[in-house]
Amino acid sequence: MSDCCSVNESVREAPAVMDCPVSGTRSKRVAALTVKSLVRQLPLEMPKTQYYFCETLGCDAVYFPLDTQAPLFRRGDLTVRVGAKETEDPIPVCYCFGFTQKDIEKEFAETGRSTVANRISAEVKAGNCACEVKNPSGKCCLGSVARVVRNCVRRRER
Repeated sequence: MSDCCSVNESVREAPAVMDCPVSGTRSKRVAALTVKSLVRQLPLEMPKTQYYFCETLGCDAVYFPLDTQAPLFRRGDLTVRVGAKETEDPIPVCYCFGFTQKDIEKEFAETGRSTVANRISAEVKAGNCACEVKNPSGKCCLGSVARVVRNCVRRRER
């Protein structure tokens, strides 16, 4: 068996949530595969430490390590825009299928609803997603899609 699939004991015991050293906000663990897939230039020997994803809008840090001797990665270090940290279009929401915040808002404005979540769910069922290597959070985007739709509903109700 390859060593890449083994779990380092120190990573397994890492807390589920840590405070970002830049913004101080609570941040969740992210898989090493996600960090390795999206950071433009990794160190030759990537440290075996747990990384956390900071999604705070005003914070430039994206991935920070449990081991403070390991590198912290900022927005400019990634190969993709981090939707949670963006304020200008295009703001990515779904990294696997290319949906942006503007796509969802436009469909909602035109039809009064959004089919994006259903379309993504169908693709997920078909096995066509790769959130762990495409989405900076390493998680499914359906929560983010739902948040954008809720914001559309709130704006319409005002």
